[in-house]
Amino acid sequence: MAETTGTTETGLPRGFRSAELGWPELHRIPHPPRRVPLLGDVLGVDRRTPVQDSMRFARELGPIFRRRAFGKEFVFVWGARPAADLADESRFAKHVGLGVANLRPLAGDGLFTAYNHEPNWQLAHDVLAPGFSREAMDAYHGMMLAVAGRLTAHWDREAAAGRTVDVPGDMTKLTLETIARTGFGHDFGSFERDRPHPFVTAMVGTLTYAQRLNSVPGPLAPLLLRTAARRNAADMAYLNRTVDDLVAERRRSGRGDGDLLDRMLETAHPETGGKLSAENVRKQVITFLVAGHETTSGALSFALYYLARHPEIAVRARAEVDRVWGGTERPGYDQVAKLRYVRRVLDESLRLWPTAPAFAREALRDTVLADDHPMLRGAWALVLTPMLHRDPEVWGEDAERFDPDRFEPAAVRSRPPHTFKPFGTGARACIGRQFALHEATLVLGLLLRRYDLLPDPAYQLSVTERLTMMPEGLRLGLERRPTPVRAPESAAETGPEADPAKACPAHEVSAPGTTAEPNATRATDTPGEDAPVTTPTDGCPVHQSAH
Repeated sequence: MAETTGTTETGLPRGFRSAELGWPELHRIPHPPRRVPLLGDVLGVDRRTPVQDSMRFARELGPIFRRRAFGKEFVFVWGARPAADLADESRFAKHVGLGVANLRPLAGDGLFTAYNHEPNWQLAHDVLAPGFSREAMDAYHGMMLAVAGRLTAHWDREAAAGRTVDVPGDMTKLTLETIARTGFGHDFGSFERDRPHPFVTAMVGTLTYAQRLNSVPGPLAPLLLRTAARRNAADMAYLNRTVDDLVAERRRSGRGDGDLLDRMLETAHPETGGKLSAENVRKQVITFLVAGHETTSGALSFALYYLARHPEIAVRARAEVDRVWGGTERPGYDQVAKLRYVRRVLDESLRLWPTAPAFAREALRDTVLADDHPMLRGAWALVLTPMLHRDPEVWGEDAERFDPDRFEPAAVRSRPPHTFKPFGTGARACIGRQFALHEATLVLGLLLRRYDLLPDPAYQLSVTERLTMMPEGLRLGLERRPTPVRAPESAAETGPEADPAKACPAHEVSAPGTTAEPNATRATDTPGEDAPVTTPTDGCPVHQSAH
């Protein structure tokens, strides 16, 4: 288990603290029955599926509960009211919990794994944020199309041969190549390989090992995970070498047209003049390559699963693609934002299976959570996102049902803020979420236009966990569709009068659709990764309810 204890320069403790140290009335929070001495709440659980085990306990115990493992107590939150309270940036901040802290030997003070007090987080965020502006995204769009073309060429060959396709495997290839090319000018050649690229194998190994560290007592980890630790060390060494070679090649060859790596190597902070160190550049590249493709590949895989299982939804989404894109061979950047129903399909997939399934928050001062549970400064809780997204008080008694219409603008406006959080919350939310949403919406549109998706009737959804979530063993059959010939929609059909949210600059930038949760631009949020690139929202019916 990574060392996560200690204090920051402000005196606020960081890293893991057992809940009894920060929750004065912990006894009031329910826990599973039949606790085992020393081991805790381990009966009936599977160390390979801790999130799904926690979801089961959540259903039994309610919107705030606790679990104990190896003498350490954890508090989980999923009710809409306490989760919204934890999103208050004036009282709570990101907590680098165990699973994330276990990645620090690899990712260090990268954007995802940095402690709040570490200066490189703010430096990297301010330097890299322009890399996700509308102008930057427009520049990435052509490369996204090129990588998607490699995927469809591969799928065409498989369909012609009558073979099914490995959805999670191919989505991983797609998203790895996309972030590698757009961010770092590198080509892993994933679609030219019969097996996953060694980078993917090493990445999966490190994520799996980080999760396994949470399933054994810390002092016993070196003994129980001796072989796994050696393998993890080799995996980390390979990832480091790969990134070092990538950076060295860029330094030799010169600029990469202003991509993320150029920004990391050359851009100084606009106010302080500070630049990222060579060591931190390595950590940031690893962070983007791992986080930038692992979560998006899962989101695409779950969306394709649901589209194949709900042909009536696939027909509706495909009709939108045909209507909006027509016979356009290469849809433009702005045309992706017009796939509003396709975006709702993606959002609904992320609701049921957010591929980053939890985020931790810690108290900045002594406070009371949801006017009910006292927390001391430094106390923390884990927000269980799949259950927050299933709260029947917010999503209805049919919350388990897949229904993209939950993200129609009127439905979004009617929901409380902070109830849809697939990218985390606050200043430390995912910096690349608009990149991921644009990429995923574009790819779903291309695949729906090109193929009918044929599910295996015998397949039952199985979700594998390696800190992120992914459908396991999902294969689909494909049938090529004729190319649409209808011209794209006219401006009158797609202008602001057709959808008033189109007039909102925040939606145009954060776009690939108009269904962002109101809390995305809530006035009380701290500007940063949780806010769109632009935030003027006057006249936007989706955003108005957030003010």
